[in-house]
Amino acid sequence: MNKNKFLAAAVLLGLSATASAQTVNVICSVQAEWCSVISTVYARTTGVRINMALKGSGEALAQLIAEKDNPKTDVWFGGTGDPHLQAAEQGLTLEYKSPTLPQLHPWAQQQAKQSGYKTVGIYSGPLGFGYNPELLAKKKLPVPKTWADLLKPEYKGDIQVANPASSGTAYTMIATLVQLMGEDKAFDYLKALHKNVGQYTRSGTGPIKAVARGETAVSISFVHDGPGEKMQGFPVETITPSDGTGAEIGSMSIVKGARNLDAAKKFYEWALTPAAQELGAANKQFQLPSNVNAKLDPRIPDFKKIKFINYDYAKYGASAERRRLIARWEKDVNSLPR
Repeated sequence: MNKNKFLAAAVLLGLSATASAQTVNVICSVQAEWCSVISTVYARTTGVRINMALKGSGEALAQLIAEKDNPKTDVWFGGTGDPHLQAAEQGLTLEYKSPTLPQLHPWAQQQAKQSGYKTVGIYSGPLGFGYNPELLAKKKLPVPKTWADLLKPEYKGDIQVANPASSGTAYTMIATLVQLMGEDKAFDYLKALHKNVGQYTRSGTGPIKAVARGETAVSISFVHDGPGEKMQGFPVETITPSDGTGAEIGSMSIVKGARNLDAAKKFYEWALTPAAQELGAANKQFQLPSNVNAKLDPRIPDFKKIKFINYDYAKYGASAERRRLIARWEKDVNSLPR
C-alpha cells in the first residue's frame, strides 16, 4: 500500500471508530412520541446518534434474554419497573451507581437499591380509574371512588382493564390488590370484577383510550394516561381510589455486556437530568419525574393528595412471584364465564 492510500485508510478507520463511539443502542419502552424526541434532542445536544428500538417492557425483557450471550442493546429506557427488576435478578443488566442518585426522589433511589443498582426509577405514575363523564351521565352511573365501587352490578360490561399476562399496568393492579386486601380476598375481588369487565385489552393504555372514545365507561389505568387524551379533546377524567392504590416506577437499566458502555453511561446520566425528564410532559406524558429538580407540569398527578399503599416492589417485581400471580389469575379469574 503506498503512503497516500495508507493515510486514507487510516483516516477512514479513525472516522469509523469515531462514528461507532458516537452511537448508543437504546430500547425505548415509553410512548413513541417521547422516544422520538429523546432521540432527536440527545443527538442535537451531544452529537451522539441513538439507534432506537421501540418495544413494550415485556418484549424488551424477552429481547435481553434472547441476546444474553451477545447483547446488541446498550440501554433500556422506560417501561414498568417489574421487568427491569427481573432483568437485574437474571443478571442481564449492569450494576451502576449514578452520582445523580442523591437528586432523585426516595422511591427512585429505593428502586436502585433493591435491584443492587442494576436499574433506577426515572418516573412514577399512580394506578386509578379513568371514566367518561358524558357516558356516565347518559347511563346514569356514578363516578367510582373506591375499588369496591367497581363491583356494583350497574357497571356490568362497562369496565375495561388490560390482561396482566401482556400488561404491566394490569399486573400492577393485581399486586396492588393483593397487598391491599390479602391474596385470597384480592382474588375473590378479581372474580367479582370479572363479571363487570367488558374486555381485557392487550396493552395498558388500551382501556383509557376506549374510555376517551366512548367505547366503555370506566377503565383501570395509570391516571397519568388521562390528560394526554383530554388534550386531544376527548371527554375523560381520572380518579384514584380513596381506599388506597399502588404506582408504577418506570425504570432505566444499562445492559450487561453493552458494546458502547461509555456512551451508555453518558446517556443514562443525561436521562436523569431535570431537562431530559421534562421532555415527558412536553410530549403529553404526565408521569412524575424522578429528579426532584424537574419542573412539574400542572397536569402531573399530585402525589401528596393520593393514598398509596406501601408497595413492595422487590417482592412483586420478582419473576417467580409475577409468574405465580398471573398463572393464578388465568386459572381462577380469566377462565370464568362473564
